[in-house]
Amino acid sequence: MNSGKDAPLPTPTTYHRVLVTTSMKTAFHNRNLGSSQLMPFRFLILAICGLAASAYCGVDARVWAQEGDTRQASQTGLPLGIANAKPESGPYVALPNGTYMVPYMQKLESSDIEFEMIPVPGGEVLMGSPEDEANRSEDEGPQFTVQVPPFWIAKTEVTWAQYKTFMKCYDILKRLSRQGVRKVVDMNQSDAVTIPTPLYEPSHTYEHGDNPQQPAVTMTQYAAKQYTKWLSGITSLQYRLPAEAEWEHAARGGTKTAYAFGGDSSQLGDYAAFADNSPDGAPNVASKKPNPFGLHDMHGSVWEWTIDQYSADGYGDRAGKTLALEDAIAWPSTPDMRSVRGGGWQDPAERLRSAARMGSADEEWKDSDPNVPLSPWWYTTDPARMVGMRVVRSLEPKSPEEISRYWNIDNEAIREDVEFRLREGRGVLGAAVPELTQEFKRKK
Repeated sequence: MNSGKDAPLPTPTTYHRVLVTTSMKTAFHNRNLGSSQLMPFRFLILAICGLAASAYCGVDARVWAQEGDTRQASQTGLPLGIANAKPESGPYVALPNGTYMVPYMQKLESSDIEFEMIPVPGGEVLMGSPEDEANRSEDEGPQFTVQVPPFWIAKTEVTWAQYKTFMKCYDILKRLSRQGVRKVVDMNQSDAVTIPTPLYEPSHTYEHGDNPQQPAVTMTQYAAKQYTKWLSGITSLQYRLPAEAEWEHAARGGTKTAYAFGGDSSQLGDYAAFADNSPDGAPNVASKKPNPFGLHDMHGSVWEWTIDQYSADGYGDRAGKTLALEDAIAWPSTPDMRSVRGGGWQDPAERLRSAARMGSADEEWKDSDPNVPLSPWWYTTDPARMVGMRVVRSLEPKSPEEISRYWNIDNEAIREDVEFRLREGRGVLGAAVPELTQEFKRKK
């Protein structure tokens, strides 16, 4: 990716210095406070420092965490993924203050599991497809423009190795709850996560493979959102699902053709796992060529969750408009009809186009679920066995109120299902904090 252009960020009119005071640091190191109680404060400092860093006011912003946590700033004082020097090779995004967004590896839990985050330059993305694009669907129009700020996106989809680490926390949090350790109370309720219950019939979910490097599948959007909240809690960085405009911007890689490599679908086999070359399931992630931004499997492999509500009528009255990213998000209001993008391994070529969309169908996708009520964490029925996810991280951290919309329950029916499961003891609620990594070591 040639990202030598300055990222389109607002130029600050005044200079500000952010100081992490001694009292703040003392609060983080106070052994009398549970780390889960400190999570809102930790994210507040993350947001304050990150906002200063990403507005580029000429200061070093450092995020302080409780003693024993991984410090997410480098020794230079720059946030993870920001460098003073332009990389000699590979993707980067030049920023107005002379620093660079660069790829970085994020370690998951206290294990050997790592995933790479790739910087994506900000810019305008023309959403949807033109009326003369071959195999176009009505839900891909009318076209409109979204101004997308710079962000990082995972190089690959979330793998089973990563997602099963999340799943293992079910037993961990159950044990901690029995022991009365780091219990969720009113004070930290907003920072709690639920972990997916163990699979009722794993052989069905894993029929097409659960190799550690295959993409994880069948999680609901609620479960995917909880995964990003959990990941954020144990790393002290804000991970979330992409907005649909961010996903399409990343998938297109700066192109306006049907696919990121052009309009000729005969080349698709080099870039995607789909019906013509993967009849038995998705291969390991990154088995195919990357797109111009250095991202693998944006076409094919599995459909990927976005945060947006889906409408079969397309983009409504947005024709020709230019919207800011947050204004372009269609925040969900129903349990289903949420947008997934990219196409899957069973799909024909036209379903893998950059503009192609699909809406979730909650009851149909849980048709084989024997639970009453149906699981809020798992789907059972195709096409859900080729629905997965990929995480993103904003350059400019979001406020606690903003990020909560990406993480938390957004529908009363989903809330009732989750609360019923918790009352019945078939779910678990716990605080996602860096200390969970120590418990994961014990689990191993």
